[in-house]
Order: sequence, then structure tokens, then C-alpha cells
Amino acid sequence: MGALDGKRAIVTGGASGIGRATVELFAAEGAAVVIADVNVASATQLAEAITRAGGRAIALACDVTRSEDCRRAVEAAVHSFGGLDIVFNNAGIVRRADVVETTEEEWARVMAVNVTSVFLMSKHAIPVMAGGGGGAIVNAGSGWGLKGGDRAASYCASKGAVVNLTRAMAIDHGPQNIRVNCICPGDTDTGMLREEARQLGQDEAVFLAGSAERPLARIGMPADIARGVLFLVSDAAGWVTGTTLVVDGGGLA
Repeated sequence: MGALDGKRAIVTGGASGIGRATVELFAAEGAAVVIADVNVASATQLAEAITRAGGRAIALACDVTRSEDCRRAVEAAVHSFGGLDIVFNNAGIVRRADVVETTEEEWARVMAVNVTSVFLMSKHAIPVMAGGGGGAIVNAGSGWGLKGGDRAASYCASKGAVVNLTRAMAIDHGPQNIRVNCICPGDTDTGMLREEARQLGQDEAVFLAGSAERPLARIGMPADIARGVLFLVSDAAGWVTGTTLVVDGGGLA
């Protein structure tokens, strides 16, 4: 028996990085998964691999900044799997710049992908979850949603917003048996982290080596974060809501 047997999930940004690792883990634990991503080709390849392995997954082209796309993701879960129990609002982007360097367009884009997407997907998912007796939502925060960071003004602001939005949602929807929590990763070996090195004009290998400077002396891997998400959506966290789980190898400490 898997920890998520019979559960139906949506993972945004599920075709790569932390999202992909979470999709794979959810499927291995028995969940049926909608892989919602702008990169539908990669999402489709992942869904096909999961299906060949005996799991259940479908791919969906989804721009999480568009309400209609988020609504379609929820409808896809209901149509394909019969309901919706879990949402991992994982999709995100980063812009490494201070407030002077950041353009208004960049600020708006980071806020749209990192914060508005959480609002939109949850807005469409919560009524379905409530109608089915409850569910679990995990929002992707960051260590930099709990403390400041250099040359990342829009990213820090967006992740701080996600952390407090999580608390507000947990208060509002707890009576509907919907738990809402936030996962706050530290530096994790993903394409987005490597993109940060490029934006800062730093050597990628040097940048990643610096990211390992924390008590556990290594950079995070997507599977590390996925296991934290699994805990938060599983019955093991049945009395956990409105909290932030920091998974960062001790970096914030």
C-alpha cells in the first residue's frame, strides 16, 4: 500500500526539477497525477513513463498565471481521475536583481508566476476538494520567504507572500477539512538554480559549490524536497496545517 493510494493530485511545474521529482514520488506512492506545465512535451514524456510503469498520470499544458488554465487543470483531475485531493503549487521563477535593477515587467511576471498562480489554482481547486470531503494543498515557498536575500527583491517578496497566503488559506479552509502548508526549500540542484548563476554572471560550478555551504555540507536534490511534500500531503501530517516546513540542509539555521 502506498501512502497516497487512491488520491488524485495536481502538480504545477511538474515536468522538471522539484515538480518532476514530486510527480514521480506521488505516482510511486499510488496517486493519480495531473502534470500541469507550460512545457507540455516534457510533461507528456513524464506521464507516458509513469503510465508504462503501471502508474496513472496525464499531462496538461498549463500557464498557471491564467485562471482558465488553472480551471482546466482541476477539471482534468475530475474528468480523468474522478476528483481532486492534493494540489502542489510548485511552479515558480526567479529574477536575481535588486529593486532598482528590476523592471516593472519583471516584477509583475515574478509575482504572477510565484504568487497569483497559487491564488488561481487554489481558487478553482478548493470547491472541488471541499465537495469531496477535504484535501491537502502545499505551496512552494523558499528559505528566502522567511529571511532576506541579496539581489532577489521580487523573488523574496513573492515567496514571503506565499508563506503568509498559506497561513490565511489554512485558517479559512480548515473547517472544510482542507489542510494548507508551505514547503520552503533551500538551494536545490535544479535548472532554476543554474539559471540564477547565469543571471548573476557567475560560474555555474562555483555557484553550486557555494550553495552546498550549510551544516549538512551538500546542495539539496529535488527528491529531498519531494519527500517533504509527500509528508505534508499524507495522512502522517493529518493534524498539520498553516505551517512552513524548511527543507534546506540546515542553511536557514
